[in-house]
Amino acid sequence: MEATALLLVGVVVALLAVFTVVQAVRVVPQARARNVERLGRYHRTLQPGLNVVIPYVDRVYPVIDLREQVVSFQPQPVITEDNLVVEIDTVVYFQVTDPRAASYEIANYLQAVEQLTVTTLRNVVGSMDLEKTLTSRDMINDQLRGVLDEATGKWGLRVNHVEIKAIDPPQSIKDAMEKQMRAERDKRAAILGAEGQRQAQILTAEGEKQSAVLRAEGNRTAEILKAEGQSRAIDEVFQAVHRNDPDPKLLAYQYLQVLPQLAQGPGNTFWVIPGEVTSALQGVSRAFSEALPQSPATREESSGARADRKAADDAAKAAEAAAAAVADAVQTDGGTSGPRP
Repeated sequence: MEATALLLVGVVVALLAVFTVVQAVRVVPQARARNVERLGRYHRTLQPGLNVVIPYVDRVYPVIDLREQVVSFQPQPVITEDNLVVEIDTVVYFQVTDPRAASYEIANYLQAVEQLTVTTLRNVVGSMDLEKTLTSRDMINDQLRGVLDEATGKWGLRVNHVEIKAIDPPQSIKDAMEKQMRAERDKRAAILGAEGQRQAQILTAEGEKQSAVLRAEGNRTAEILKAEGQSRAIDEVFQAVHRNDPDPKLLAYQYLQVLPQLAQGPGNTFWVIPGEVTSALQGVSRAFSEALPQSPATREESSGARADRKAADDAAKAAEAAAAAVADAVQTDGGTSGPRP
């Protein structure tokens, strides 16, 4: 019995010794820290690695994370300067720099950071209207960060960033803003359409102007060239007539050829026969009826030349018949028409 009792006491002592050794050795991970109280008072902060404490005398508190932490808070209603309620969702990036202050200066630093963020946000946004609030996120972030960093410094915290995730105005304000944006887009579209139409009309007018100028210049050049051509043609005809020195017989024949054109008009019921017509016809008749002196070459002409002479005789006879017809017409018309003296 005594041996069994001694064995049981030995086992208990051994277990107590093992438990004491385990309690005396504490391993702290990297970027972590643990506060130690000795007899109810703060003694020291355990650093990362192997640490030894006095069991049953030192009390080791839970691990404090020294890494940068990201906390997203629930959307908070905030009233703007123009009495509109908006919900703002914020994100805070902070880091514990003093584990002792984080444990003893504030009971719950996460809750304290959240409440301080909400109150600061309401103070900052409360001095702005809705439009400025929506367009001044960077300024709001900077003001929040400055206030939070200054207030949390004594808590052993450092606020690195404060970001606003979303600003949600009321649904009625969203609808009004959407209508306003739609109206602005329609206005810009109408202005751009009008500008495009005006530019198109200007370009069309300029094109028509240039086309009219080019067309007028082309017509002018064509008229000039046409006039120059006519001038050259008249000059060439005039020079040819003077070079060839036509006799009165040829001119009388040409005059006779133009005479029938005087009566071609459908409304010419009265026309005057010049007195020179009879003399012209007689001159033509004499021109074709006079026999040219025969030369040795003429006496030896071929049958083709004789045919030409016969055609000339026929033309002379036709001229005489035309002269007679004109004379008869003059006598028949009497006082209606007649040769001019």
